[in-house]
Amino acid sequence: MKILFVMKTRGNAGSTHAVANYIRLAPGFGHTVAIFGSPIWYIPELKFSMDIEDFDRVVYLFETELYRIPPLQQAIMLGRFPRERRLIVDTDGLYNDLIQLDGYDHNHRSEADRQSWIAHMDALGDRVVQTLLHKPQFAKASALPFFGYDPSLEVDAAASPAKQWDVLHVGHNWWRWREVESELLPAFANIRDRVGRIGFLGLWWDAPPEEGPSVNPSDAFIADPYAFRRLRIETPPAVNYNDVIATMSTARINILTQRPLLRHLRHLTLKYFEVFCADTIPLLMLDDDHAEEVYGPAARELTLPGRAAEKILDALENEEKYRAIVADVRAHLRARHRYEARARELFEALDCGSAPPPSMTPERRT
Repeated sequence: MKILFVMKTRGNAGSTHAVANYIRLAPGFGHTVAIFGSPIWYIPELKFSMDIEDFDRVVYLFETELYRIPPLQQAIMLGRFPRERRLIVDTDGLYNDLIQLDGYDHNHRSEADRQSWIAHMDALGDRVVQTLLHKPQFAKASALPFFGYDPSLEVDAAASPAKQWDVLHVGHNWWRWREVESELLPAFANIRDRVGRIGFLGLWWDAPPEEGPSVNPSDAFIADPYAFRRLRIETPPAVNYNDVIATMSTARINILTQRPLLRHLRHLTLKYFEVFCADTIPLLMLDDDHAEEVYGPAARELTLPGRAAEKILDALENEEKYRAIVADVRAHLRARHRYEARARELFEALDCGSAPPPSMTPERRT
């Protein structure tokens, strides 16, 4: 198969790292994967193509923003790929009923917005998968974990860069502030004199996007830079996807948070796996049962809710104990979540027969 991904490609956000793994692994399965678009100079390892006719499958990958390609190219795609050869990957719970959590996070602004999304996705194809371990409650979607673990990226202590941080959070301020403000900042305040440098690395911790609330809901970017300054928390800029693991490895502890909506739905994300490739101690803002479901029983020792200050200090003071726990989790991830297994699942989902798609060449249009 020759598979074309339609997605918004961002070097410092989104699902680019996952698709890079599918591009890397596809030849071993006898397939080709590329991203629709022109090459991007700062991520030369990714394969791009504008030649729609050279592919026989298409994957539409949606991440909150409705990414549309030009109408003419979309029309060519819909003519090129029969519906059964199109797959929609919903990473953000968009193909669900309207969900609003405590008046804060939500998958759609309104029922009208939800219906618009559903209509667009249904027009593109019949098969929608969500990034889950188990079938979602919304019956029309299926589960496809999509994100996985790459053992070749594991950084061990001997090859790790020098530690620059005691605690680091790598990720953008996208529906993160309520959890940071209610649980993490009070914890840091209680132990600040016993912890070295703390950093929140990523976009929008200091200010919302320049485009303003017309692009996304303003609640998604709420932050209090003054609270960070009072606690001497630094906010370095975002890094490219291929620098994330090395950056995480510069900290003794990395904290994993998740957007409340995705935590509620139990969607997997890239960070679930990248943080365990790094030479660090991941501490997880996940409930115990979900942490065990993804990472195995050892991960219960790494969860933070209700005990963040205690866990951060314990990890800093007992690194060898926590490194043994991380080793157990890594073994579980190698056994259950390798990208080779994810690639096989994706390719099986796309393998709907060997008949070629309709030809777009003049000699076959008679």
